[in-house]
Amino acid sequence: MKQMKNICLVLALVLVIMGSCSKDYLEKYPITSPTESTAFQTYDNFKSYLYPCYGMFTDATILTSVTNGFPQNAQYRGDYYANYLTFKGTSQQNPYAWQTIEDAVSGNGWNFSYIRRINIMLDHIGDGSLSVEERNHWKAVGYFFYCYWYMELVNHFGNVPWVNTTLGTSSEQAYGPRVDRLVVTDSILARLKWAEENIGDFSAQDGANTINKNCILAVISRFTLREATWRKYHNLGDYNNYLQECASASKQLMALYPTLYTGTDGSPASGYGEMWTTESLDGIPGVILYKEYFANTNYYCNSSYIEHTSSHNVEMPQHTVDMYLTKNGLPIHNAANTQYAGDKTPYATFRNRDPRLYQTVMPPFRVSSTPGDAPGWSYTSDPGDREYIDIMGPNLSCSNPGIGMKRLPSQNWSATVLGAVPNFADGTSSATKAFVSCRSGYYVWKYYDQWETSFNNSALNTSDKPIFKIDEVLLNYAECMWEMGQFTQAIADETINKLRDRASVAHMTLASIGADFDPARDQSIDPILWEIRRERMIELMGEGFGFDDIRRWDKAAWYVNRQDYGMWINKSEITGSLLNTSTSQADNTGMTQGYRFLFNDPVKSGKGWLDKYYLYQVPTNEIALNPALDQNPGWD
Repeated sequence: MKQMKNICLVLALVLVIMGSCSKDYLEKYPITSPTESTAFQTYDNFKSYLYPCYGMFTDATILTSVTNGFPQNAQYRGDYYANYLTFKGTSQQNPYAWQTIEDAVSGNGWNFSYIRRINIMLDHIGDGSLSVEERNHWKAVGYFFYCYWYMELVNHFGNVPWVNTTLGTSSEQAYGPRVDRLVVTDSILARLKWAEENIGDFSAQDGANTINKNCILAVISRFTLREATWRKYHNLGDYNNYLQECASASKQLMALYPTLYTGTDGSPASGYGEMWTTESLDGIPGVILYKEYFANTNYYCNSSYIEHTSSHNVEMPQHTVDMYLTKNGLPIHNAANTQYAGDKTPYATFRNRDPRLYQTVMPPFRVSSTPGDAPGWSYTSDPGDREYIDIMGPNLSCSNPGIGMKRLPSQNWSATVLGAVPNFADGTSSATKAFVSCRSGYYVWKYYDQWETSFNNSALNTSDKPIFKIDEVLLNYAECMWEMGQFTQAIADETINKLRDRASVAHMTLASIGADFDPARDQSIDPILWEIRRERMIELMGEGFGFDDIRRWDKAAWYVNRQDYGMWINKSEITGSLLNTSTSQADNTGMTQGYRFLFNDPVKSGKGWLDKYYLYQVPTNEIALNPALDQNPGWD
């Protein structure tokens, strides 16, 4: 991607030079000016033409994209919609729980501009001086991008028009109806399989971090699991072939990427956390494709930076915290779980828990703001206040940028040390500051680190972000094998237990998972499948997969309709906030302690998930332009 970026910079420079020429020059094209019929002559022509398609990976309409900007507008949004996460604002209830999704007049992900671009290239694949191998390579790359975008169109809308040629404004196909979902998905799979078999090894010309066969396999793994389970749980049938393709693609990648990244910082599950906070992902085990960022030219706006400020909006509700196992591999509600310390203090809530919780949510601590054994802070007289400082590692430098990944105590963009966590947004304690605050008490810091440059109103974050990685593929394979009736202890060991080994969590042991393994689970779900889904939820937390997952499982209501509340606290710690000892809507103003009340119960308030939300609304402007398009159920 670096080489391709340089080509685009050269092209941009040429356009600037042309723009500075005389008026006469601008009134006519030079003889050598490329047109559609002459633009596809050389290998580099095709490379330059398809480079903008890499923008799909930062497109905000795809919930798993690594969009530049505030993380709450990117990957976090998919897990917010799934109600895995919440937003801080008192009026920022889950829009699907509270039925505040607005009608889509335009947009909504209904966009075929990438498809048109790729079709133009495919129409000219035989032009120029390319060899057969080179033509097949660029056709395969084109198919990859075409299918990547199309699988998201299907994910949003179900039936969509199938456009496999360049359309003019008068083309009859441009005003055709939506095509049956199975016809479209079978066509997507056929193109991905062709691409898998025909893409060449041209990394020397394209660059190492560009589309290759492994990227195609990663997309097949994601797409086929998504489509198979959607078809199964939405009673559409015809899903076995998709499961088989998921198993095949996933297994190939697992053989190619046998090692997980274990990190360098030394904190629990550091490889899990550092995947999102590492300067360069080049050569990092398990990374298949990543988005590169560079100082001064292409930096990642507001990733680590925003999580050092009061503008960060993302929290975790108590019901999601409760999904994290203890280190012995047991759910917190398991009757035999002696490691669970309860949740009546923040320190107890995090104690003995899956370290992926520490890497996702800032654990509790308290320090003195007076100078002591490190610049800017010192330990309090209570040894308990340093429990998680010792686990995560002390922030000894307190400079900006500092040293290391997720160190405690945390600090804001100006390097001012935060005195305590939890730090409630309406707290009055002198030990707290306005920045790095939340309502629930569980402050999400997935992209936070100490080393990236962060200062007010100028984000210069440069850590790379993964696009495809083996961690997801392991989870795809585990779930796929269960759906095929082939999930065994051996499969658990080569998938879920590899992830648990990195996190220092005890193995999943199938023989011990019975109906009473987690009394708090959705009782309609097989207990082993529940644990597979739990592992996916925890491992991919904050990466945007949640909303797509709960939709394909046909379980959105179970996740979205839960009332959101925060940690157990004393009322004296906050001002102007309600407490509740259950998930009721009661205004328990006479209580002195309880779970922090965040939002009302959506169902008891007459709201809740609507089944029409399983498919997105086709924009009304598109139907006005093309009356042959029909609307998805419930949106008329």
